Amino acid sequence: MTLLPGLLFILLGDAARCRLQDGSFTFNGDVHHYAVATNTVYVATNDTLYQLRHDLTLVQSVPQRGVLKGGAQVQFHRVSGTDFSNATFRINVLLPLVESDTLISCGVIDKECGHCEVLKLMDISSLQHSESIQVGSLDHSNASVAVLVKVEKNTYILTALRQSQNQKERTSCTTTLVTVQLQNAEKNQEGGIFSLVDLYGGNPLIESSGEVEFVDGFQISSTMYLLSNVRSGDKSNRIRLIWLKGGGSKTLTLKSLRGATLRVSEAGGHRLVASSVIPGEQQVLWSGVFSADVGRTNTELLVFDISPDFSGEQKPDPDFGSKIRDTSAPEPKTLKPKAVLFRQSNMTSVLAVRHKTWVVFFIGTGDGQLIKLAVDKDYHTSCPMVLYRADDDRQVFPKIQLDPVDRNYVYMPVRNQMKRVPVSNCSMYRDVKECWSAQDPHCVWCGSKDSCTFEADCVDSDWLSIPEDYQEKMVSHRVAKEPTGQITLNVQTHLTAGQMAQSNFACQFSAGSIALQCTSGPAPMFPQCTCILPNGPLPAEVFVNMSLGKTQLLERLTLTNCSDIRGPPTSVLCRQCFEAGCSWSKNKCSWENEGVRNDSVCKRMVSGIKFSTPEISSIDPGVVSFYGRNHAVLYGRNLSDVTRVRLQARTECKPQESPVWNNTGTSLTFHIPSAESKGVVKVCALLPDGSCHGSSTITYQSSPSCSNIVPNSTWLSGKRKLTIIGSHLDFVEGVTQSHAPQEVRLPQNRTYQNLTYETVAAVNAQGPFPSTVFLKVGNETLPCTPTITVYPEPKFISFKSIIVGDYLRITIEKKADKLEMMKTELSVSAVLGEERFNCTMTTKESHNETDTFACEIQNTRVAEFQHLMIKYGDKTVKLQRKSSFPFIWLLLFLLPIPCIIITVVMVYRSKQKKLTAKMNSDMENLELDIRNDIRQGFVDLQTEQIGLIENVGAIPFLDYNHFASRIFFPERGTLMKLCIKDIGQDAGKVQLDECCLVLSQLIHNRLFLTSMVHALEEQKSFTIKNKCALASLLTVALHGDLLYLTEVMEVLLKDLMQQNSNTHSKLLLRGTESTVEKLLTNWMSICLYGFLRESVGQHLFLMVSALTQQIKKGPVDYVTEKALYTLSEDWLLWQAQDFSSLKLKVLFAVGSDGELSEPLEVNSLSCDTVEQVKEKILSTFKSKFGFPFNIPLSEVRIEYERDGCFVPLEEVDGSSEVVGEVTMLNTLKHYKVPDGATIKVLQRKSHPQQGSVKDDENFSRKYFHLIDPDVDEDQRKDPERKKLKLKEVHLTKLLSTKVAVHSFVENLFKSIWGLTQGRAPHAIKYFFDFLDAQAADMKITDPDVLHIWKTNSLPLRFWINILKNPQFVFDMEKTPQLEGCLSVIAQAFMDSFSLTESQLGKHTPTNKLLYAKDIPRFKQEVRAYYKQIREQSEITESEFKSFLQEESKKHHNEFDETAALRELYKFIQSYFTEIKDKLNENGAPTELTEQLHHLKTQFDGLKSCSWS
Repeated sequence: MTLLPGLLFILLGDAARCRLQDGSFTFNGDVHHYAVATNTVYVATNDTLYQLRHDLTLVQSVPQRGVLKGGAQVQFHRVSGTDFSNATFRINVLLPLVESDTLISCGVIDKECGHCEVLKLMDISSLQHSESIQVGSLDHSNASVAVLVKVEKNTYILTALRQSQNQKERTSCTTTLVTVQLQNAEKNQEGGIFSLVDLYGGNPLIESSGEVEFVDGFQISSTMYLLSNVRSGDKSNRIRLIWLKGGGSKTLTLKSLRGATLRVSEAGGHRLVASSVIPGEQQVLWSGVFSADVGRTNTELLVFDISPDFSGEQKPDPDFGSKIRDTSAPEPKTLKPKAVLFRQSNMTSVLAVRHKTWVVFFIGTGDGQLIKLAVDKDYHTSCPMVLYRADDDRQVFPKIQLDPVDRNYVYMPVRNQMKRVPVSNCSMYRDVKECWSAQDPHCVWCGSKDSCTFEADCVDSDWLSIPEDYQEKMVSHRVAKEPTGQITLNVQTHLTAGQMAQSNFACQFSAGSIALQCTSGPAPMFPQCTCILPNGPLPAEVFVNMSLGKTQLLERLTLTNCSDIRGPPTSVLCRQCFEAGCSWSKNKCSWENEGVRNDSVCKRMVSGIKFSTPEISSIDPGVVSFYGRNHAVLYGRNLSDVTRVRLQARTECKPQESPVWNNTGTSLTFHIPSAESKGVVKVCALLPDGSCHGSSTITYQSSPSCSNIVPNSTWLSGKRKLTIIGSHLDFVEGVTQSHAPQEVRLPQNRTYQNLTYETVAAVNAQGPFPSTVFLKVGNETLPCTPTITVYPEPKFISFKSIIVGDYLRITIEKKADKLEMMKTELSVSAVLGEERFNCTMTTKESHNETDTFACEIQNTRVAEFQHLMIKYGDKTVKLQRKSSFPFIWLLLFLLPIPCIIITVVMVYRSKQKKLTAKMNSDMENLELDIRNDIRQGFVDLQTEQIGLIENVGAIPFLDYNHFASRIFFPERGTLMKLCIKDIGQDAGKVQLDECCLVLSQLIHNRLFLTSMVHALEEQKSFTIKNKCALASLLTVALHGDLLYLTEVMEVLLKDLMQQNSNTHSKLLLRGTESTVEKLLTNWMSICLYGFLRESVGQHLFLMVSALTQQIKKGPVDYVTEKALYTLSEDWLLWQAQDFSSLKLKVLFAVGSDGELSEPLEVNSLSCDTVEQVKEKILSTFKSKFGFPFNIPLSEVRIEYERDGCFVPLEEVDGSSEVVGEVTMLNTLKHYKVPDGATIKVLQRKSHPQQGSVKDDENFSRKYFHLIDPDVDEDQRKDPERKKLKLKEVHLTKLLSTKVAVHSFVENLFKSIWGLTQGRAPHAIKYFFDFLDAQAADMKITDPDVLHIWKTNSLPLRFWINILKNPQFVFDMEKTPQLEGCLSVIAQAFMDSFSLTESQLGKHTPTNKLLYAKDIPRFKQEVRAYYKQIREQSEITESEFKSFLQEESKKHHNEFDETAALRELYKFIQSYFTEIKDKLNENGAPTELTEQLHHLKTQFDGLKSCSWS
């Protein structure tokens, strides 16, 4: 009965765990480790161990989840998939021990305790032994090694562990292992399995003196080899090799240590990335991939002879040895490379295999390629070939292995897949010449099969393959002239042949169709045949037919009398000579037996034809996909004679050449051909003489891919704009669709991740139907996985219009469909007679059966139009108004009856109405005003739309140092000016710099720096302002060493956590009451600056721009700064009077003669003051032309054209309204400026002492604008201002503003808590992992505490600062109205991270109510965001170290570190005694205290130094 459920589990189980058609296997998680033994492959992912057959079919998988049991000695017990588990066993060591039929798996349980298991080799579900012990590294890192070694009859585990200065302290359950040790691998050994104890007692070991990262370890015969990167002190990286000779015990083995240093070049500083032994040979040959930089951009493959040297007296090693090491040990011997084989960017792994006399290298790269490189015995390389190429940029695992059963395959892990890749693609070569030209040692031409295949697949010995060394041609010939005058033709085949092919070797010569009679000569003998030609003239062509078994080789030879090849000694003549089979001697062509046969002499000769030497300056584009690119343009000089463009990947490979056209002499057009591999190729310009000049490069990258299309539908007539989302989309040249493949659409707005195009029309088709989108890249057409649906045309039903205020609102009804048409896709105009009125789209509402679109026509009183013209895509439809003819007749018939009744009633009640009219008049007016206000608020709410184009062009980002300094020093005081380094700033005085150097060295001592910070914080006189200044000065001083700054921050954070652990753990990082809290803010700002600019900046700028535009749509009180359109109730202008929009034609006086510019259209309001109009004019000028107007605002005056002359507009003049003692500022309404009026801008001739009335100290008491002053009702002249206004009526303005900017706010929030390609920025992932680790160390189990810590450290400390202060990021000013809106948005942002549920009611503040419905959805997104970061694979230490070093390099020399150090010393000087006491309290060495005194002496000696 258990069989059926078992089968169902296998068939219906985990869909993500499967073997694909190409022979690869996909796992649930990324591959962490794998091992190969006999016919089995073992793969460990994050939480599962897999057992696969050699062909990657699944045998079984075992989850590595379980529970921890026990008291003092905790034990891990595995549980089944459905049972409760609280721990995960992550495997870092996998060692198959075939002799014992066991598999050793070791690793760590939840980043804490070491754990090992011994499993049955052929059944990993069978547990043989389990033990809580550390074997190998506890970290998932490639910088540690664990291998099985044989010492006489014992098998040991040789572990070599990474050593780092910032190694994390482990818990008490962890065994302390040193650098190199030997542990038992079997139970029956002395001390038991995993024991470190030697036969003679003690724990023999090898320690290291510096930072060590191990790359590889292996054993050959009795010698063990360990290869590592070593860094001691300030020295650059060195690559070390250790030899250990297997003795009778562990002690003797480890004491036999000898070492050497591998030197790649004299420059030094290289790192070893990957390693592989070259099998065979008596000498031990070894290959390694070396990197010249941390990022592995430049990598090269080298060969060394690493044969062990145990001769001579054993000397101490400077890097490795027993516990007591001699630091003055001599440098070990140096090994230099035998050959540099291959250079390629970002190589990550290598496997060397010997095949006959050739060595074949399989090389994995960081961009997902597996490259095969064949090398002959003289280290001459053939052209590399690509065996596998990923479409994306996934990195190949650092370890590649051969299939032990079928050695024609290699295993290559890539992310969450195990690939089984054939070592060769022999079958792709169609004839014997192609098979030979591939230069692939694995391939032979099989005569019996007449195909290219593996040698093992050729059943008899009738086969041909490449020779034992590299040759350029399969057949070559030489022409020699004997002293007797006879001419001898020697034909040589460069082949290796099977016995059957060799024994059946024959040659036949012919001239055209006539057999050539050779007069005499030796019989054909493989690999050569000779023909002594008959006397007389040489035949122009000779055909040689060579038979090797069943294979026929026909070679056509062009013969020329060598002495007839004459002319000036040029490279062209030289090559012609060698191609004829002759040789070169004394600058002329001679017979083969009379000169030099090496054609390299031709390369040193000139061409003989005088061409202008071409120069290449650039190529557009310079980066393409591996499918190539059509119509590329090469720019340069002297290009007129260029005939082709040559692309050369490597000198061993045949170059690709592309013809040119549109050659202007300075530019030319050519096609970039496709490439087999990703990488960089050299480009030169080819002249008619065969010479190639100029040096440029083209980079081949992955191909474009698409993951989504938005929207995912179109209409039959086409021309709908769709956006394709994916990667490498900037390489796309055109887009087609399956229903019209011949029509190619050019992409618009291409970026790496997005591409916009217009859809193709479907002619003579009926919708709906699916259509596939294809991307044209080079000469390839790539399908998009997501398809789109083509639907019938949208059907518009009717429209109606209504006048609202000074504009006409038209509502259009459309039948509901699945097109999801947006209002921005419609263009509507209303037709009346011959005149058309543009209608601006405002809103869209969707219902069950209809969609409703609304648009507005401004400044019109026409209510009835004949019809509408609606345009979408490339189609325009005419929409008629519904006929009202029957209704009119009915109305005319019934109209007299109610008229009679109404007349009687009116006569009867007229007297009563007159009596009550006066009583109700005021009430009606009040009711009418309130109704109009409410109606207008409702209309605003329904029609609100911000007219902002999403592509805002150049965003005014501040450069890094101004951004960082505003974060570090938000008050922008003296410290900020001191620390920003000006361009061209001179260095400080030499004497002072020496003092700063001493201080710099001192703060680079972690004990001193942490003691200093703690000492200062303990002083009551050291204020919060001082703490922030200290943190920012330290940030500037240590900006060049972010890695050290991060370490110090971690130490200080741990100290802070210990202080708060017992009382206020949830308040950690909430405020800025300590130095480290401000330090964390600065650190986040540095590390997230790139993410802020690339991912969040545009969305933030769009939101701020949208808010600014929305605020400007309505009145803003010039005195109180309150606005009608805002998000903050505190800044709401609810007393605003009626206003109208005006479009002004603004003219600028240019030149000395007062000429006027072309008119500039500026939007303004009738209620705007003169100063506000000026501001809007200058703002519109800047946004229109991209630069500010050349006259400052204070010197600008404006005039309004009335009746042919210009009237000056002033803020206050004799006509200004005065209420009591308060003067109203003049507005456009006051001057009766109409819509379309002309305004002239001039410069004031005299500079007033006071630029604006706003500069008056009593401005707010002496003047008013829109908000009435506190005076008696009778003193008010304007009846409009006597109307009663209710604040609550205008609260809808808050909501309408929210609706207008909501999409921008949502996009901003999603960009902040969205993950780019599923990964959080390095700093966020690293810091959140740090908080997780600290919570675990402090035994904090409450998940709310961790959530609060993360929220306080990232959103509260960094993002809120950015959201509320966009002027920190952009070159812009923040107005009070904008600040009020940003505070509301920032509050909503923080509420999204809150764990408490808000109780809402009628007394709840409006800023809480405004986003109340959105907050629950935002909270879900935040929880998912935190969860994704937690589940993301851990960032390695080397990765994060590289990131920090790169950030330091990017902003090197941005700040004045000397100034920061001077300011830091002021703190030290003020609290010198307290710092010294704290150092003594912390047990600081005497040298550190002396260094502090030396610092004081140095600074005290600067008599001539003036402090800022």
